[in-house]
This record gives sequence, C-alpha cells and structure tokens, in this order.
Amino acid sequence: MPPDLPSDLRLIRRLVVVLTSVMIVGVILIVGLLVTRLGRAPAPLALPDAITLPEGVRPEAITLARDWVLVLGDDGALLLFDRADGALRHSIQLPD
Repeated sequence: MPPDLPSDLRLIRRLVVVLTSVMIVGVILIVGLLVTRLGRAPAPLALPDAITLPEGVRPEAITLARDWVLVLGDDGALLLFDRADGALRHSIQLPD
C-alpha cells in the first residue's frame, strides 16, 4: 500500500483522473456524432422542372441557393431564376 500522499498531490491526481474521464467521454461523443451525421443521406434538392434560357445563350456555370438559381451564360449574362417555379427574375449583362 502506498504511503499517504500530500494533499497537493492528491488534488492533482484527482484532477488528472477527472480530465482523463472527460476526454474519453468527449472522444466517444464526437465519434458517435460523426457516425450518425455522416451516415445520413443528404436532403434532396428541390429544383424547378425546367429553366428556359434566352435564345442563343448556353450556360457556363450554375449556382444554387435556397430561393434562386443563378446561371452564367456564355455571352456574359447573369440570369437569376426563381427556384420554386423556374421563372426568370433578373438578368444582368456583365461588361467585357
């Protein structure tokens, strides 16, 4: 049986045990959250059935947001469509 430790060392010993326990519980919790969150399938994107681009414009880039779809045309036009129904809301011509 070890001899009695000074009170300072007993306090440090208890703190080390508590810290180790908290770290073990934290790692288990983080791993559990990662397993449950990464195992889920992503929510499907609600996209409009069709987006009608102006005549002669081909899309170069598309950006999706919560309420709109932004299309960059090959002619330098930025076209902002409503995500719910695919209606054209704004059209901006970028300078060359």
